[in-house]
Amino acid sequence: MPGYTQDTNPDTTARAIGKEAPISPKFTREICQMLRGKNVGVAITMLEEIEALKRPVPIRRYNFGVAHKRGVGPGRFPQKAAKAVRQALESAKANAEYKGLDADNMRIRVIAAHLGRTTPGQMPRAYGRSTQWNQQTVNIEVILEEVEE
Repeated sequence: MPGYTQDTNPDTTARAIGKEAPISPKFTREICQMLRGKNVGVAITMLEEIEALKRPVPIRRYNFGVAHKRGVGPGRFPQKAAKAVRQALESAKANAEYKGLDADNMRIRVIAAHLGRTTPGQMPRAYGRSTQWNQQTVNIEVILEEVEE
């Protein structure tokens, strides 16, 4: 991932990228879909609730066999992915404060998860054989913009 997917006005936006986090791309995409358009403070609170197993993330795609959660439908608690997204979001919020923007009055304009590099690995099997056991990584892109009142 060479850079950001959208050009933005640097006077009203702040951005951050979390590179090559060893987390699930599927869960990261679902979390990003859940947070898109939310206020920064609300989004960070939601991510902390996911980490504390208080709020499930709705699984919209590839959800066959996923248990239903009350009020959500098929959902899970992807703690590792929530922590990585929260770190990227807090980094973008800190960048906004550094630029002199009102970090509490910002909303998530762009939040996306892109596949990063795959770290090759192998798992030993019986009779001296092995199976590929690769580790996927994810690049998380966050762009915040000020809300006009």
